[in-house]
Amino acid sequence: MPPDLHATRLALLAGSTHAGAEMERAIEAAESPACRHVFVRTMFDEARAAAAAAAPQQRLAGLAFSVKDLFDIAGQPTPAGSVVLSHAPAAKADAPAVARLRAAGGVPIGRSNMSEFAFSGVGVNPHHGTPTNAADAAVARIPGGSSSGAAVSVAAGAAFIGLGSDTGGSIRIPAALNGIVGFKSTARLVPTDGALPLSTTLDTACAMTRSVRDAITAHEILAARRVTAGAAPLAAYRLAVVKELFQDGLDATVARAFERTLRALRDAGARIEEIALPELADLSSINATGGFSAAESYAWHRLLLERSGAGYDSRVAQRILKGATMKAHEYIDLVHARRGWIARMERAMAPFDAMLSPTVPITAPPIAAVAPGALRDDEFFRVNALLLRNPSVVNMLDGCAISLPCHTPEELPVGLMLWHAALRDDAVLAIALQIESALAPQQQQ
Repeated sequence: MPPDLHATRLALLAGSTHAGAEMERAIEAAESPACRHVFVRTMFDEARAAAAAAAPQQRLAGLAFSVKDLFDIAGQPTPAGSVVLSHAPAAKADAPAVARLRAAGGVPIGRSNMSEFAFSGVGVNPHHGTPTNAADAAVARIPGGSSSGAAVSVAAGAAFIGLGSDTGGSIRIPAALNGIVGFKSTARLVPTDGALPLSTTLDTACAMTRSVRDAITAHEILAARRVTAGAAPLAAYRLAVVKELFQDGLDATVARAFERTLRALRDAGARIEEIALPELADLSSINATGGFSAAESYAWHRLLLERSGAGYDSRVAQRILKGATMKAHEYIDLVHARRGWIARMERAMAPFDAMLSPTVPITAPPIAAVAPGALRDDEFFRVNALLLRNPSVVNMLDGCAISLPCHTPEELPVGLMLWHAALRDDAVLAIALQIESALAPQQQQ
């Protein structure tokens, strides 16, 4: 894994490197085979000029970040991984998330590839190609989605921050599968203006990084706030492991990594209890009429589908069109049911500082198993449902969560997810710092 933002920033301040050299390294990585299909549009010339003009005292000091293709960048269209919007009018201004990273001295290196219109956790894109998972040079594996290119850009060294979005896990899924860190903040903390929506109820603008300390920096910039992380040891926190749902059907690698991680954390002094959350069983009935994403995406896409439906990824169009059947009273019932469910979940979780679970129950399958084609549709939707299952709970909860690596070097990447309810961000990040430190020895074996 390339050096993280924090280490590179210290090297800049010490004078042992400079922003121009770091940008050249990022561009070299972006042009390498590891980043094939990662960018739908590069900005190398502009990036070189901006890095040269950056002040080393800035928080990002001329270092590269990637921008998921659904965020506005002034002067460019915002296609969101599609071809039907490739000739849309150019954005008049940067999205606030992009503008805040620029204001901190960050330099956008390019628009990163994604699942079309962010509607998949797999990361496959039939229009622009599918980025290959950065963790396995021998087998072309899925990157996870929908922020697929953003994840690979960070893992491969082309960007220190991968700006993306998370509606049902679209930051945490690719982070877990590529062996990096993905933090989904409480949604209301970062503006989603200037980002093409999937679900206005669930969308969160957030980022992927190479370390938890970098995740804190990225969040502080995006949310325009300071994180109070503290330095309490693991033993100071009360943590819970949930058996229901989150540990169903784990593949052998994930199960082994998760159990080993719990042992390591207990050995490091963590107080971990297994608890029941029967409230999770209510989710299937709450979402029985289709959930927020299909209904809210259909409201946005319905006219575009009428005009240009043949240009959509058929799997994406299929999911969006499910929203056409939801009735107004069903949507209102869904809003109220979610509100009541959140209240019940918050009461149940109140005694604990964070919940622990696998981010996703499987490691990354080969792209060939889920690539576009009707014969593979069943497998695609099976994998997609598995990848979304655990992280989407946090979006329904209006909560916050972080995925950090918990595998060993000989294993495919596995993510550990720490999560809690809304506005518990600082506690989740503080605990993640301690867990990252406790797990460091097993990741360096």
